[in-house]
Amino acid sequence: MERGTSYRRLLSYLRPYVWPRFVGGAACMMVFSATTFYLPFLIRDIFDDIFAARDWAMLAWLPALSLAVFSVRSLANYGSSYLIEWVAQRIVVDFRKALNERVQHLPLSFFNRTPTGSIVSRATSDVTQVNTALTQSTIALLQDTTSLIALLLAAFVLDWSLALIAFVGFPIAVLPVLNLSKRLRRHARAGQETLGTLAALLQETAQGNRVVKAFGMEEYEQGRFAGESGRVFHHQMKATRAKALIQPLMEMLAAFGAAGVIWYGGYSVLSGTRTQGAFLGFMAALLLVYEPFKRLAKVNSEIQRGLASASRVFEVLDEPDEIDEGEGAVDLVPIMDAIRLEGVSFRYPKRAGDRASAAAGLRSSELEDRAALDGIDLVLRRGEAVAVVGPSGAGKSTLADLIPRFYDPTAGRVTLDGTDLRDATLASLRGQIGIVTQFTFLFNDTIRANIAYGSSAAPDAEVEAAARVAHAHEFIETLPDRYDTVVGELGVTLSGGQRQRLAIARALMKNAPILILDEATSALDSESERLVQDAIDHLMEGRTTLVIAHRFSTIRRCNRIIVIDRGRLVEEGSHEELYALGAVYRRLHDQQALSMTSVADTGPTCA
Repeated sequence: MERGTSYRRLLSYLRPYVWPRFVGGAACMMVFSATTFYLPFLIRDIFDDIFAARDWAMLAWLPALSLAVFSVRSLANYGSSYLIEWVAQRIVVDFRKALNERVQHLPLSFFNRTPTGSIVSRATSDVTQVNTALTQSTIALLQDTTSLIALLLAAFVLDWSLALIAFVGFPIAVLPVLNLSKRLRRHARAGQETLGTLAALLQETAQGNRVVKAFGMEEYEQGRFAGESGRVFHHQMKATRAKALIQPLMEMLAAFGAAGVIWYGGYSVLSGTRTQGAFLGFMAALLLVYEPFKRLAKVNSEIQRGLASASRVFEVLDEPDEIDEGEGAVDLVPIMDAIRLEGVSFRYPKRAGDRASAAAGLRSSELEDRAALDGIDLVLRRGEAVAVVGPSGAGKSTLADLIPRFYDPTAGRVTLDGTDLRDATLASLRGQIGIVTQFTFLFNDTIRANIAYGSSAAPDAEVEAAARVAHAHEFIETLPDRYDTVVGELGVTLSGGQRQRLAIARALMKNAPILILDEATSALDSESERLVQDAIDHLMEGRTTLVIAHRFSTIRRCNRIIVIDRGRLVEEGSHEELYALGAVYRRLHDQQALSMTSVADTGPTCA
């Protein structure tokens, strides 16, 4: 993204607050800067009128004038600082709100290819850098520019010949500063990207701390973190080097100008052609003018950092919407007939990367060779429970993801009561689908809030009723704060079976007519599995259900079984019919039965 485009987009976030606060703050800042014009003349008048001419009248009113000027400066400084900081913080809130809103509507493929830490880094570190560029640096730019103009004007008013000598070197600095600015922006962006990777590593090791400790990989993770920290240091130091070169460049040019002024001005004072007060007043203006000039160079470096961060934030804001509902999208009514998959094929986007591949059980190379689903025809009638079985990576979860439109098919269509899901609103579609997966996500909130998620206005009695049906009420009552117990990040304080029962209670609260179960009991012990399976049986009653089955024990209540192999629907029927067929289903069934028997016969024993 071009620098000018980025900055114009940034200014759009400033526009709502231009009047009156930003204008008021800018006006205060300009008053503060403009009063700088008075300072060189104050020094001249003190030396020439009070000390040299012994003007008693000047001695009487000059302190009063100075007090008035500095009082105005103080009030203007306060007004500028408060009003601009208010605007800055509002912009931070708006920027983060816009980023969060975009994240909530991004497709699953974005999260498959983008580490969570990188997203967090953009919402925190990058937004802070953007705010600095947009408000603090912009105001500093205006303030120092105003001060520079006021002091340059004062210098030329005091002595135009000395001013020409002093400022002849200023244009020479422009090209080096522009070149250093480009380098600074490039390295600043690289540093922010590496910082996002660092945040992702830290998040992974924090969330996976049990795995790290269990495998004794603390030193390995320390090494990974140290390596990434080293890369952050490398980019930060390259940016710092470019930034650090700017000020010495300014200092050297200032030194040449000051040396010329001191020689020529000193000679003229000694020769009697210039007064001491006029020379000292000009020297004050000269010394003061170099400060805003150097600060402008520093402001430029902050703007470059901000623009680098802005480009990272805009990358997220410019991501396409999750799903294009299109004009005229209709609201679906609760299912009356059936869900149909008609000639459905699906291929994951290549850019989804390894994480998307892993989610589908496929390697990246396999994604390029074949589709995750290929020509699927399936009817899921209202009130029917259909199980989907197949080898790992066959496309079972992908098939389930098409129903709530987490993805759209690349060929064919999915319909609900004859309406293509691409012609329906997402809210009306997902509003009638409940999902329970083998990975149960719980928020770091109370049990009550997790059960009532999406139904926050539900009374406590309904929450408790759902918990009872899900066999969760019993263990909840044993917790210190019962339904007000905070479950911790990802529900870490609860067992796997307890988390699953809360997820089932949450699905019960939604009371959706369509249910997708992605093997909700695959990772549970036998006792937990019994309780969860009983809760699932209650959940399935009267609902149209698609069951992704890895354990054959979970499909006993299903009306039909379909078998997916390498993305194709290869078998369909009841357990007895498929087993008698002696093909894929029977092989999978016998392999699992043999595996379970082997575990039972050769499992660990206690001495």
